Amino acid sequence: MTGPISRSVVLEAPHRMRLVSDEVPRPGQGEALVRVSAAGICGSDRELYEGTRPEGFRKYPIVPGHEWSGVVEASGPGVDPGLTGSPVVGEGYRNCQTCDRCREGDTNLCTTGYDETGFTQPGAFADHLVLPARLLHPLPPGTDLRAAALLEPAAVAVAAVLRTGVRPGERVAVVGGGTLGLLAVQVLAAYSPAQLLVVEPRAGRTAPARGSGATTLVTPADAAALGPSFDVVVETAGVAGSARAAAALLRRGGRLALAGIPGGPSEGLTPSLIVEGQLSVGSVFGMPSAAWVQAVRMFRAGLLRPGMLISHELELADFAKALRLVADGHDDDGLDVGKVLLRPETAPE
Repeated sequence: MTGPISRSVVLEAPHRMRLVSDEVPRPGQGEALVRVSAAGICGSDRELYEGTRPEGFRKYPIVPGHEWSGVVEASGPGVDPGLTGSPVVGEGYRNCQTCDRCREGDTNLCTTGYDETGFTQPGAFADHLVLPARLLHPLPPGTDLRAAALLEPAAVAVAAVLRTGVRPGERVAVVGGGTLGLLAVQVLAAYSPAQLLVVEPRAGRTAPARGSGATTLVTPADAAALGPSFDVVVETAGVAGSARAAAALLRRGGRLALAGIPGGPSEGLTPSLIVEGQLSVGSVFGMPSAAWVQAVRMFRAGLLRPGMLISHELELADFAKALRLVADGHDDDGLDVGKVLLRPETAPE
């Protein structure tokens, strides 16, 4: 190798990873080369490492990383050269833009098949990332790129909230106080709800929940005693029983959005619970382009403050340590783990 070097974390197979150095990739037709500034660790990255992500939604070997921010370093043929130097985030789904689902706006449901950065295409746990320039969302100069790395889960939160049709003055609850849940709280807070409850077993999430706009945080046991009194509930926990617990908080005729994906068996929602309560139940799989646009707008306007949810920042070579932090939920000092970032740009020259 004679040119500049770019490093990347490669998962050869479950539980088999290595840090690879190679020449900086070149963008092709319609593509942009991004120098990665920050990339977030997500539960789905743990699934990739453990080998538990469902068949059809991953491949090996793979460079993980689907939550990221960076700066455009170069552009390929057919791309506006003025994009170079811009801070950006980018959509992960490699949609076709021509099928019925894409034309209707559901770009996350493209019928040509699942194809996403960090799962089936090289991701952002690397110094550089190449992707179609049409998927980029430019940000203003001077943007906090640490915070911007969380705009991917923020777009999921926006998609979930939009599914509920929430209105100002309604009573709202979010089940799950992780990154996705607290980003949903920040989105919902912009609608001026009469009450904004977070249901979360970890008491250490109280301060970030309140900082995100929640009126209070309660444990699942305490939430069960509240009864069906909420107009809207957004479920983000994705654990066994969380969907049913979320539905139990709804008044009759209430609206539920499911954003969490359970990692194991769940008793789920029964038809009788839904029908007898005349509940409206929606779900999201990732996010369409429209949710990305809304998330970026809210971030630029200061309505989304994802930077406050970041608890740990590590170098690219510390991927394994980052996974352990996310799995344990606390660090060696006993501090609560929020969002964990890998920071490729912090590596010494």
